[in-house]
Amino acid sequence: MKKLNITWNDVYDPTGYLFSFAKSLSCAVKNSPYSDLSEDIVATSGFAFRMWISADLCPSETSIWDFGRQPTWILNGGIETTYDCCLWQPENVLNQARLNTLPKIKASIDRGIPVIAWDIGVLEWGLITGYDDETQKFATLCINGTTDEMDYSKLGNREMPMLNVVTITGKTDKSNDDIISDTLKLAKAHLNGEEWCENAQGLLAYPRLIDMFESEDATLATCFNMEYALGTFGALKWYAWKFFDKYSLTELATLYKSVYDCWQKAFDLKKSIDLTVEDNRKTVAVLLKTAYECEKSAVNIM
Repeated sequence: MKKLNITWNDVYDPTGYLFSFAKSLSCAVKNSPYSDLSEDIVATSGFAFRMWISADLCPSETSIWDFGRQPTWILNGGIETTYDCCLWQPENVLNQARLNTLPKIKASIDRGIPVIAWDIGVLEWGLITGYDDETQKFATLCINGTTDEMDYSKLGNREMPMLNVVTITGKTDKSNDDIISDTLKLAKAHLNGEEWCENAQGLLAYPRLIDMFESEDATLATCFNMEYALGTFGALKWYAWKFFDKYSLTELATLYKSVYDCWQKAFDLKKSIDLTVEDNRKTVAVLLKTAYECEKSAVNIM
């Protein structure tokens, strides 16, 4: 088994629920020759600004977007990739797609860079960290921290027939000024709801989420899926704040510091107080309303 020594330890995750694709992408970049971009890429790919809230808070809401746009979004931050995707196809088509993908995975591991892939041990994004042609197995690192092995034949066909694999291959000469300019455009496009998604997205996610805390029915406010949502999107706000702070976009950095603080506090309250109590739910709603106003102000600046 040719295996890389990869952990999640170097990826900042303030809630423990950082979106699995963003966490995997950051970790892969961190363990590449372009490690200085490992935090930036969460923002420059747009994921630091993405929110999707379904009416029932189903966790799968976080994985409904146009997968085909991933290479372009990542390229926005100056990182080149290959992307292999085969969704819901007959077994013969999926098998061929897997065969086409295997050399790219092995080449990436040979270069010392883990590979981002969907459903390699749990039904989330994670990392392929090794391979063994003799046993026909991959080494895997799941988003929950578990390490294991997976048969080559299970790639793209473990729990569902969806092959999604991203390999990092290089870095462009795109200037920081162009990266910043294009990131602002990408962030604004998502916050204004210009990307396809069947759930409430961008700024429209806020009213839906706030309504769940202001409702007399506390079911959604108190369920685990709410912890997952607050933790997933709250952690992403940290990367938006840090990006703007790093590149001295002071006004946006100030706004996103407030946005992150509000989401983090809302997440902490979800875990620590009784949200069946109406006043407690209202406290969380106020935090989200503050974040909402800050992000609306940010859009006007972008």
